[in-house]
Amino acid sequence: MNNDLAIVLFSLLLVLINVNLMKSQVAFGGEVSSKDCADDGIGTGGKLRPGGYQTSCPEAEAIIFARVEEAVIKEPRIAASLLRLHFHDCFVNGCDASILLDDTDSFVGEKTAGPNVNSIRGFEVVDIIKSDLEFVCPKTVSCADILAIAARDSVLLSGGPGWEVETGRMDSLVASKDDANNNIPGPSSDVNTLVAKFQNVGLSLGDMVALSGAHTMGKARCSTFASRINGSPDPHGAVINSEFLLTLQQLCSGPDNNRTLAELDLVTPATFDNQYYANVLAGEGLLQSDQVLVNGDGGTRQIVELYVEDPLAFFKDFAVSMVRMGRLGSLAGSDGEIRTNCRAVN
Repeated sequence: MNNDLAIVLFSLLLVLINVNLMKSQVAFGGEVSSKDCADDGIGTGGKLRPGGYQTSCPEAEAIIFARVEEAVIKEPRIAASLLRLHFHDCFVNGCDASILLDDTDSFVGEKTAGPNVNSIRGFEVVDIIKSDLEFVCPKTVSCADILAIAARDSVLLSGGPGWEVETGRMDSLVASKDDANNNIPGPSSDVNTLVAKFQNVGLSLGDMVALSGAHTMGKARCSTFASRINGSPDPHGAVINSEFLLTLQQLCSGPDNNRTLAELDLVTPATFDNQYYANVLAGEGLLQSDQVLVNGDGGTRQIVELYVEDPLAFFKDFAVSMVRMGRLGSLAGSDGEIRTNCRAVN
């Protein structure tokens, strides 16, 4: 049996595994369907729908799941990286895979923007998925849909909720470093800035608090939270636990601290759960943009407290907000394409 045929057969087997995992989520807290988000004010423009590849490429979601699972088993951190790719993509002119484009003579892409440089990763996993899909279903599955499905599978494989991913996105023809710099919330943001960044793309304060829970997985460089540990008073009133502060200061005291990584969640770093919210209540939010959720007066603290008490409420809200975010800026017709190589336009 050649390798390509083996991949196809293995992917079909993963359909059953994927379905069983989804069923386990239903038993645990309920899989969120697109109907739960039908009246959210963010329209799909008639382009996005769940199960969009059932006819054109029925193996698509199984292939993506298999490759994400393979990558997560090899390196659990990659789950957070694939989730972040989808986030950072959607906040720049919508979910159009612009984040995957390499620089060209006509534009500077988003990979070297401030929020992305030395931060986003997982491109090689996307390349492998795209190669598999092009073999099985040429010119059918968009890179933007790959990012959306891989993000869901990364959460699911890390113990988080499942949801129906709406598909039908097109891939962008351009990318913008400037837009990435301006649109993606930064690690030193205060609550007002976070809310404004989310509202600018059509997402609510509630979406912001729920989606911030993605920081229950992954790592961040010392340089991204230097303002939290340098001893100066925080201008936004974000407190920090003294023992946690000492731990971070020791971790980031080396000569090459810009390359040193800290867990966003020290307690359960590779598990998607509600521990992130317990951390910020205890003054142990790694980033300033995490800790300010419990220091502002805009209602964010009450949501954090709810998620600490009720993890299923967090799971449901996170899944609903992911569907809402996935609807941002869907391209149509000649405005986009199905890339055969996610790093370059056709």
